[in-house]
Amino acid sequence: MGAARGIAGSYGPEQKGCFLAAGEWERDWFVRMNNTGGAVDVWEVHGINDDDLIESPEGHYFFPGVIAAAKLRLVQRDLPPSRNH
Repeated sequence: MGAARGIAGSYGPEQKGCFLAAGEWERDWFVRMNNTGGAVDVWEVHGINDDDLIESPEGHYFFPGVIAAAKLRLVQRDLPPSRNH
């Protein structure tokens, strides 16, 4: 994470990996959670198997590692922060 705060405003990662949304509803939920005050980009991930994901205590799935740039595709750029918290 470096010096950047997490999408929920945290100073450290919630899990050791990258959360992935299972569909449009969960994607939109994560985007609405944005608490940084800035715009959000949405990336699509290819080549990750469901068996490679771990369920967090909160019921969201994450990939426990680094996702290679070649597996990513930018699908939405600069979504404004949501006003509905």
